[in-house]
Amino acid sequence: MPARPTVCPSDTPDLATYDLLAPQLSGGKDSGVMLWSFMQDAAAAGVTDRVITYHATLGPLEWPAVHVDGTRYASMSELAAAQSAACGIPPDRHVEVARPTFLLTEIAAYGRFPRMGSPYCRKHAKESIISTAWTPLVRRLRRELGRPVRILKVMGLRADESRDRAHHPAYRNVLTNGARIVDEWLPVKDWSTPAVLEWHRDAPVPYHWTYDSYPGADDWRGTSRCSCSLCVFASKRDLLLAIARRPRLAALYAEVEHARGDSFRPDWRITDLIEASRRSTAPDPGIVLPDDGPDMDLLERQIRTALQQPPRKAVHLAARRQIACDGCT
Repeated sequence: MPARPTVCPSDTPDLATYDLLAPQLSGGKDSGVMLWSFMQDAAAAGVTDRVITYHATLGPLEWPAVHVDGTRYASMSELAAAQSAACGIPPDRHVEVARPTFLLTEIAAYGRFPRMGSPYCRKHAKESIISTAWTPLVRRLRRELGRPVRILKVMGLRADESRDRAHHPAYRNVLTNGARIVDEWLPVKDWSTPAVLEWHRDAPVPYHWTYDSYPGADDWRGTSRCSCSLCVFASKRDLLLAIARRPRLAALYAEVEHARGDSFRPDWRITDLIEASRRSTAPDPGIVLPDDGPDMDLLERQIRTALQQPPRKAVHLAARRQIACDGCT
């Protein structure tokens, strides 16, 4: 199937042709670089007033804030907001969105973990919820403009991260209908990992503590990625570190795995990874989180309630329906 045409018939977008410029921030190292690079282009085009940043929070599944030796290290959500503010975006133009139930609860209800060929977590818990957040603005602008609203979704994906992302087009159309045209742009796709780390030496916002072996170590010897704490697409080393740092969260994943009978990954069961994280050969976590806050208590209650019911595939199907009507108003 041929690719749908983008708003700009070129390899890069003309930012002035879009009505909404929507960088999506994770709070990780790449989103900080992406927003800084993007805002330079937006300023050059004179369209910074069209920028609204978005963060789709995963609640207790995200890396949280920690207090160590009298210093507080920010959470991913806090860093996403700080990245936005550091680039001159007013607080009311940074939007944090979340689904009504936590992702692990929905995995428990569905009965299956996300897979490489079916990464419904990304669409269901991040992209579709941000797309829904655009709807009120799309309705208003569509009435004013008398045409579909042009949206540029800006993301910090880089080719260095995976083979799949290396083949991902840097600029493409992801949705066209009568209400909105959504193009996607990856302005730092070709940035190397060393270049990203070098940029963070003088960055206006600190990077997340989980990248280090210990909060404040400044050595980049922690997890290599800063996404969902126990992401099914993470490397084995990252997972062993995350499990050792967040044992209560890992135990909840194991509870879902045991109750539903679906392995955390085709190649690794979470129970085996938990055991491996306790061996002397496993990476030193540096810090162990108590995870004793109200969100973790709520997550535990939600999961156990979900596991009392038979798996319902409607969770996955609902995600597909949302993607299919992504631009509906």
